[in-house]
Amino acid sequence: MPDTPVKLGILAGGGDLPSRLVDTCRALGRPVFVVALDGQGATVPPDVPQATFRIGAAGAILDRLRAEGVGEIVLAGRVRRPSLAEMRPDWFAAKFFARIGAKALGDDGILRALVATLEEEGFAVVAVQALVQGLLSPAGPMGALAPDAAAEADIHHGVAVARTLGLLDVGQAVVVQQGLVLGVEAIEGTDALIERCGGLRREGPGPILVKMRKPQQDIRLDLPTIGVTTVRKAAAHGFRGIAVEAGGTLTLGAEQVAQAADAAGLFVTGIVTEAV
Repeated sequence: MPDTPVKLGILAGGGDLPSRLVDTCRALGRPVFVVALDGQGATVPPDVPQATFRIGAAGAILDRLRAEGVGEIVLAGRVRRPSLAEMRPDWFAAKFFARIGAKALGDDGILRALVATLEEEGFAVVAVQALVQGLLSPAGPMGALAPDAAAEADIHHGVAVARTLGLLDVGQAVVVQQGLVLGVEAIEGTDALIERCGGLRREGPGPILVKMRKPQQDIRLDLPTIGVTTVRKAAAHGFRGIAVEAGGTLTLGAEQVAQAADAAGLFVTGIVTEAV
């Protein structure tokens, strides 16, 4: 008799990734339970077993996951980091923040501590890219266009800046145009970064968005992500291209991303960082 698949708990933020993950699990016959994080824009099919919790209700979330028989947990989707006042931490969350102390200053520090806590509580934490095939960004151009020499120089500069930002646990994206850093990602997220930098762009070839994972980042957590929406937003604000770390970022629907890039006349390319 075949083994029963381990039930997967999905901590769902915003964007398409949680729904893609649910579809994959359904196709594989794997049981899931979704915790939709309140205020993060999580959207999953209504017939999927689920409950909505505020981020600060950590104790209640863990109790519900145990009651549902969840054995593995995956974090999927975009999560806007709330203030402590918005979070309204329960006793478990308050104890968590008191324990991690200075690590709470950066997203990577919080996520690493979160994984350690989940594992202490008996759950296995898995990477979304290990569950949904084809999510990791491939190397090379994803559409018909490729960066020219000037764009390659901007990408090289962007990689250096993004690495430094990542080491400081600040952000995962930078916008460069003709050697100038127009903006770096902080708490506002990539869409807001693109909009802000669109208003700062100079004459001539447009800006380039560079997205990299943080050098110290646990690859199970919060990998930088792009999708069709990213491409369309970049095109609307005059960007000439997007460069993402091959194997270190997620591309939601690579074929659709390539089609959108070609339609918009910009490049999307996966870069092998040792080569730039």
